[in-house]
Amino acid sequence: MNSALSSPNALFERYIGIDYSGAQTPESSLKGLRVYRAERTSAPQEIPPPSGSRKYWSRRGIAEWLTRQLSDGVPSLVGIDHGFSFPLAYFETYQLAADWPAFLDDFQTHWPTDGHNSRVQDIRNGSSGAGEARLGSARWRRVTEQRVGAKSVFHFDVPGSVAKSTHAGLPWLRYLRQQLAGRLHAWPFDGWAIPTGQSAVAEIYPSLWSKRWPQEGRTDDQHDAYVACAWMQQTDRDGGLEDYLKPPIPRHEASVAQIEGWILGVGE
Repeated sequence: MNSALSSPNALFERYIGIDYSGAQTPESSLKGLRVYRAERTSAPQEIPPPSGSRKYWSRRGIAEWLTRQLSDGVPSLVGIDHGFSFPLAYFETYQLAADWPAFLDDFQTHWPTDGHNSRVQDIRNGSSGAGEARLGSARWRRVTEQRVGAKSVFHFDVPGSVAKSTHAGLPWLRYLRQQLAGRLHAWPFDGWAIPTGQSAVAEIYPSLWSKRWPQEGRTDDQHDAYVACAWMQQTDRDGGLEDYLKPPIPRHEASVAQIEGWILGVGE
């Protein structure tokens, strides 16, 4: 798009799309972890890990890099491809308060997947952590997953599943909130409206957009990160992002979504 056609009312100045992976450990260099970044008027570009590190990103490396990026005061929208919360049935089953930050704390206590050499599979099979006290059912799906036809965040070991990446990524959302206290808006948990000039992080589902852009030699993981970045940038420049940040859903569903989370780009 011609930058001259971009909206002067764009909400953000920078866009970061991240295709996530829950494989191996937080320190592992993973081919499936990809990051694309764009400024308001520049094309999305893949961002490699910092010089001197391994070839591919690690989950810890991405969390630390995001902390640095979002500390510079440039209003940024970050889209990450994994679930940000669990279905309401999970909160009801374990009698948890309808409070997302408290949920993150409780989850990390039982599933410390941000720990050194920690693996999702090790916690699933009981060799570490206390995951058996916080298990979910693949039959449980969030409202936003039902709307878009996505698999449950508890549906492990099937193609297209985000269960492993969700269980690996949630503690790193907690880390970002701690490191960027007061400077990062977690949408929609901190509210559907994002304060002007503040950076935000949102859950994405790249399959919504993957066919809108030609793949042009990118791997599937690269393309997922690319289209997320490109969609956020284009939609904001066109002046339409605010409509997606305040989707026209029933009030009771909007209340549930502030516990379960919502996928950016999913409308009515």
